Amino acid sequence: MQHLIVRGDPGIRRDAIIEYEGEELVCFGISTQGGWHGPDEPQLWCTVGTPDEREAYEKREYVPHWLDVDTVDAESLDVIKAAGDLSV
Repeated sequence: MQHLIVRGDPGIRRDAIIEYEGEELVCFGISTQGGWHGPDEPQLWCTVGTPDEREAYEKREYVPHWLDVDTVDAESLDVIKAAGDLSV
């Protein structure tokens, strides 16, 4: 599990499936930053991980401050599924 900061908006929402560095990851949670006073383009701060890490995310069996953080441009992110089944 890790944090992924996406510069720009690739159109993903919660439970999206993305490919990052050759690995399929699920976006467990996403928060948008930069809507009012931030940079010129929005940033999505995503908590991503493999599907088998979902239970640890839901039970909060991790320390968010200890997760690795990577940044990526929205254009270079491969979106496999843009949102979960219940997303609006």
